[in-house]
Amino acid sequence: MPLADALAAAQRAGLDLVEVAPGETPVCKVLDYGKMRFEAQKKKAANRKSQRTSSLKEIKMRPNIDTHDYMVKTKKMNEFFERGDKVKVTVRFRGREMAHMDRGTSLLARVRDDFEETAKVEFAPKTEGRLMVMVMAPR
Repeated sequence: MPLADALAAAQRAGLDLVEVAPGETPVCKVLDYGKMRFEAQKKKAANRKSQRTSSLKEIKMRPNIDTHDYMVKTKKMNEFFERGDKVKVTVRFRGREMAHMDRGTSLLARVRDDFEETAKVEFAPKTEGRLMVMVMAPR
C-alpha cells in the first residue's frame, strides 16, 4: 500500500501509522501509538518486578562448633533459603584441627541432612587448603 494511502487510512480511523518492522519493505500498523507505548512500558515493569536475582551467602563454621552456635547458623541458613539465596557453607580448620578433617566432613554431612527437605547440595564438600566448602541451593 502506498504511504499516502496508509496515512489517509490512519487519519480516517483517528489513529496513528506506526512502523513495526523497518527494512527494505517496511511493515506498518494503524494503531494508537500512546496506548502501544503504555502497554510496552507496563510489560517491561512487570518483567522487572518478577525478576529475582539470587545471591550466594556464606556461613562460616569451625569443626568443633557448639550446639547453640550451630542452631544460630542453621536458623540464618533457613532465612537465606526462604529468600531464594544459595548458601556456601565453609568449615575452617586451624592448627591441630587439620589432623581431624573427618570432623569437618561429618559437620557438613550433618548440615546436608538437616536441610534435606528445604535445600539440595549443588557442590559436594571439597577441601581447599584449610577450608572445606559445600554449596547448597533452595529447592
